[in-house]
Amino acid sequence: MKPYGNQLNLKKKVSYESKKNSEKIYIFNVKLIHQIFDTINISLLVLIFTLLFLSFNSQRKWSNTYKNLSKTRAINNNLIDYISKIEEFYISELESINTYTKTKPKDLIYLDKLPEKKESLFKKNLSSFIEGFLDSKYQRGY
Repeated sequence: MKPYGNQLNLKKKVSYESKKNSEKIYIFNVKLIHQIFDTINISLLVLIFTLLFLSFNSQRKWSNTYKNLSKTRAINNNLIDYISKIEEFYISELESINTYTKTKPKDLIYLDKLPEKKESLFKKNLSSFIEGFLDSKYQRGY
């Protein structure tokens, strides 16, 4: 028994259709793989740029901190100079104490205490008001 028609043509049609289907699946797989790699590449680029900007930001903060520390160190060095000058001054003062003579009550000059004048509050305010006019403190337009 011979099969109906040309058997080779039938095989070619089936193999051609299966090739066509496998080609479609292959193209779909390749497109899917490319999309996955594109997504990974874009994600990596975004990550790299994010980390780049973060590192620039942290570098800027560190530069500001270092600048402030340098200023503080310069101020501290100046303070150390001032402290050493003050210490030298006090040491010289302490050493020179022995050269001064101590005072005695007969060396002091006593002043008599002046009695306080009692003025009324109204008179005091009136006199300051008059002095203000004389000194031109109270002028119009100011």
